[in-house]
Amino acid sequence: QVQLVESGGGLVQAGDSLRLSCAASGRTFSSYAMGWFRQAPGKEREFVARIGRMGRNKVYADSVKGRFTISRENAKNTVFLQMNSLKPEDTAVYYCAADAQPVTTTVSGHYDYWGQGTQVTVSS
Repeated sequence: QVQLVESGGGLVQAGDSLRLSCAASGRTFSSYAMGWFRQAPGKEREFVARIGRMGRNKVYADSVKGRFTISRENAKNTVFLQMNSLKPEDTAVYYCAADAQPVTTTVSGHYDYWGQGTQVTVSS
């Protein structure tokens, strides 16, 4: 069982940066690949980024590639999402998720645990 808590969201202007954090409970954090998803009102939850268990494999949605960077510190049970050059269309609730499966997936239904989300609002 894993509990995830996101933090770092806020209100920023277009072009600004934010760094989201996701703290996980337990001592098995390194057993999980971690993903970031986001959901805007009236829209489906969409994939943002994924990082492998050892932090070597990274996958990004095309919409954020080159602007967002996912990273993790396994010793601190934390995954990060550095968001640069933010755009109004990045506005959403951002969720982190843990995936115990060994294969890479960007499908939200394949993730086992979810945080409650942190709001990111980007004004124009």
